[in-house]
Amino acid sequence: MASSDFAYAQPGAHFASCPPLAAQPLAVLGVPWDGSVTHRPGARFGPEAIRRASQMLCDATHPVFDLSPLPWLGDGGNLRLPNASGLAAAREAIFAQALPRVQAHHCVFLGGDHAVTLALLRAVHQVHGPVALLHFDAHCDTWRDHLGEPSGHGTWVREAVEQGLVSASHCVQVGLRSAADREAREYVRDQGGLTFNARELWGREGDLLAPCLDAVQRRLGARPVYLSLDIDCLDPAFAPGTGTPEPGGLTTSQVLACLEGLAGLNWVGMDCVEVCPAYDHAELTSQAAAALVWTYLSAQAARLARS
Repeated sequence: MASSDFAYAQPGAHFASCPPLAAQPLAVLGVPWDGSVTHRPGARFGPEAIRRASQMLCDATHPVFDLSPLPWLGDGGNLRLPNASGLAAAREAIFAQALPRVQAHHCVFLGGDHAVTLALLRAVHQVHGPVALLHFDAHCDTWRDHLGEPSGHGTWVREAVEQGLVSASHCVQVGLRSAADREAREYVRDQGGLTFNARELWGREGDLLAPCLDAVQRRLGARPVYLSLDIDCLDPAFAPGTGTPEPGGLTTSQVLACLEGLAGLNWVGMDCVEVCPAYDHAELTSQAAAALVWTYLSAQAARLARS
């Protein structure tokens, strides 16, 4: 069988019932690949779970930005990926399909495990050069290897820095809390970046988040920024349906406040990864992911409406 078009290319509903992607400036695309997970598989089914959950958004009018992203949004379906060919082949296929989308649209990608982000950043780099990175995650993803393998969903941040895809001093990580040795845990800080681990943010809601948001804005400035949001940045109470849950995480309201408070940054793209619907309860995880993606898209639509 020469084609991988069949592979997890589910024809489900479009995100928030938006129309198919054509010439719209904003695009949603699925990246259904989870071949490098270290614990629970199933994130390849995340894109469709997020799309299903997004049907709860009704007319999709955001209460903070006071508009709906739907007039600017199209859903381009799922990338067609070789799910049995290994990480290198998957990344080649992701890059080849993502690049023309990134060249033509402001893209939000629905994963998939976090290893897909490196290929997406390679596409973004082709258009924008080295970007700033805002990374929400329970894990630092800066290990030197992937449990003995050279690359995986726990190495992509280090690889992105080493390959010059992101500017190390403009890399910000939020929500880290997993077990990790010092070299991996402090890698971003050692490279000149900024980190807010989950313990630093415990109990910070509303105005108490303002100093953190101010620090992020000062650090990233006007540089093009890519957002990579691993749903396991949320505490398992808010997002149980993920492959590597870590207790002690962020609340959904904290992450929403961050996205709303940082809406003025020079965003160039986003991914939301590691939603694993087989381990979800009452669709809590996919609902959270849909709301976070919708908030990001609404902020981009507000910028388009002003231009």
